[in-house]
Amino acid sequence: MSTSNEPLAARPLSEEPPDVEAVVKGHARLERNVTLLGVATLIVVAIGGLVEIAPLFWIDNTIEKVEGMRPYTPLEQAGRDIYVREGCHTCHSQMIRPFRDEVERYGHYSLAAESMYDHPFQWGSKRTGPDLARVGNRYSDAWHVQHLKDPQSVVPESVMPQYGFLAETDLAMTDPSAHLRALARVGVPYSEKDIAAAGADLKAQADPDADVADLLARYPKAQARDFDGDPSRLTEMDALVAYLQMLGTLVDVNGAAAQEDLAAEKGR
Repeated sequence: MSTSNEPLAARPLSEEPPDVEAVVKGHARLERNVTLLGVATLIVVAIGGLVEIAPLFWIDNTIEKVEGMRPYTPLEQAGRDIYVREGCHTCHSQMIRPFRDEVERYGHYSLAAESMYDHPFQWGSKRTGPDLARVGNRYSDAWHVQHLKDPQSVVPESVMPQYGFLAETDLAMTDPSAHLRALARVGVPYSEKDIAAAGADLKAQADPDADVADLLARYPKAQARDFDGDPSRLTEMDALVAYLQMLGTLVDVNGAAAQEDLAAEKGR
């Protein structure tokens, strides 16, 4: 073993040391020139974007489909639009992360497939109120209506504003068929029959006297009844409660998670 003070990996004598001063000057020039810095930033971001996006064009899918997932009914979709319109997503995420504290409080962690037909999806970690990914069937329709009308009457510490006007506002979904067709164009698998029957389905789902056999056949696990306590009219409250009661009810998450894990194992 050598006992000299010579470095273990000495630089070859033929290799010139880097010109540190030139490097520093070049970097300073880049930082001080707004145009040059902007062009350099654009190039770097473009390269990063291509690296992230380009592979998506050569793979079959980015989400493992799971049994039970279906598009929203027209009434559920209308309720979801109201949910987004009123900014509910800014206080209630729909993403249960795979952490023990979240799973014990909110239920099974969220699967990507559960949001595959969402435009836009409601994933996030911002919670002023609880996560709603699995709120479906957890409370009665009457509880949801009362909570929306006067949140503090059921949750005294709530800072949620009142949405009682939803029960007084008739649901006005302009051309439901066109709405579904637009979603179909971005990948939501609505059939031509679904699109043609959208207007009738919208009303039938909240009408306790309507024949909903065909609706339930096309939208498994859809819940059909009067949601807001007033069967004489179709309101925005009907739509929003129908949407909330559906959340987290379509997929057998335990079986679906096992399927995803198995698919991941096969893909390795």
